[in-house]
Amino acid sequence: MRVLTVNLRHLATQSLRLEGELRPAELELEGLDPLVRVSGVVSFDLEVQKMDDGLLITGRVATWLECDCVRCLKTFAVPVDLDNYAVQLPLEGEDAVLRDGDFVDLTPYLREDIVLAFPQHPLCGPGCAGLDQKPSPGGQAQPGQESQTTSSVWAVLNDLKL
Repeated sequence: MRVLTVNLRHLATQSLRLEGELRPAELELEGLDPLVRVSGVVSFDLEVQKMDDGLLITGRVATWLECDCVRCLKTFAVPVDLDNYAVQLPLEGEDAVLRDGDFVDLTPYLREDIVLAFPQHPLCGPGCAGLDQKPSPGGQAQPGQESQTTSSVWAVLNDLKL
């Protein structure tokens, strides 16, 4: 999908300013991560300059993410504010951007940088204790069994008879 395209001829004499908002669907940001979703529009204010052998894009990109905590599964919001956004795109060579005549599509590069800003391990807070643990029927741990909150996930390996 081509959303943010620039005409290289317009950049020959002066820089170009792009500002506006895009829906997550326009940037194909939906369904990428089951724990992280873009919950609002992606606002951008970018300046595109033609350099000798490439394009320099600088500016600001911002949106909000809705995340599910990996410990307690509560939903929480995270701002993404790429305040000093900058990317250099070569027009020549192996890594050259795809061109369609005089037009260059900036959409995939903006999308990639937003995805890179997704939290890898979303936590609602540094002190998140995780899901509430239900006590055993008697209110205490069974004999010979450690409390689930203090035992390690690797404790099961101790019970193996090798």
